[in-house]
Amino acid sequence: MNRKVLRSGILLCYLLICGSWGFFAHQKINHLAVFTLPRGMIKFYKSNIDFLTAHAVDPDKRRYSDSLEAPRHFLDADRYGDRPFETIPEKWNEAVAKFGEDSLLANGTVPWVIERNYYALVKAFKERDSLKIVHYSADLGHYIGDAHVPLHTTENYNGQLSGQTGIHGFWESRLPELFSTEYDFVVGKAVYIENPLHKAWEIVKNSYSYKDSVLIIEARLTKQFPQDQKYGFSQRNGKLERNYSETFSKAYHRALNGMVEKQMRAAILTIGSFWYSAWVDAGQPNLSHLVRKEPGAEEKKKIAAEEQQYLKGKAKGRPENE
Repeated sequence: MNRKVLRSGILLCYLLICGSWGFFAHQKINHLAVFTLPRGMIKFYKSNIDFLTAHAVDPDKRRYSDSLEAPRHFLDADRYGDRPFETIPEKWNEAVAKFGEDSLLANGTVPWVIERNYYALVKAFKERDSLKIVHYSADLGHYIGDAHVPLHTTENYNGQLSGQTGIHGFWESRLPELFSTEYDFVVGKAVYIENPLHKAWEIVKNSYSYKDSVLIIEARLTKQFPQDQKYGFSQRNGKLERNYSETFSKAYHRALNGMVEKQMRAAILTIGSFWYSAWVDAGQPNLSHLVRKEPGAEEKKKIAAEEQQYLKGKAKGRPENE
């Protein structure tokens, strides 16, 4: 199958704007995770909720300046065979010994990235560094959010191998933007996670269990819809762009039977639970008396450079929605 034939240039222009989960969904998920936190944490996180919301998309922006960023957002589990989770060791060093680091990077590293960011957050709590706490909290939220997306667990991540190019942005961006106002985001309180790495793998395994349904349901509906009804045009960022029609989107969303809402709810609670667990593992420091730090000159310069690369619009590494 010629992959170039599968790509729609017009649709691609729309999809490249949408990061993993879409900027809208990532920001909403991080924002709502704050309200799962217990007394002792919630006041600090509420006071930084604007940062946590706005910077929920920083890892996606880094894909435009850092060639090493792309693999951190996914795990192509099906590249490891029919029973990938019986094949891939959970621990990074054991996986490297078995497959080699280059192979792991090619197939994605999101569960290990969640673990690394978790312990970076624990360290930030121990150092009582407010800037690092909110930075790693925002990043950790992003990667956990990505792990809840079924299409982040397969090499057919954008339907490019099955004639369904565009489904990535459709599932994780178009649907939440259209229907999230109907969702119930009261998810309960954060709980302590005993083993962060094992929990990260559980998330990926669960998301992987949905990936066939995501693709099969879209393919079935496509056979029922004329092309002029499947797609439409709408205003986005002041531009008229082609995307999935509301009629097709409603039919697909209904056929998914609550999957997008379920995964968003799970991401919200899990992010809050990872934040809470990191605080507990750090000894539950008093967040009312932290060392308030602001970005230094070098950090500000780095942030500005990353933003400029992002605005140029050329992601490095695997193009997520291409």
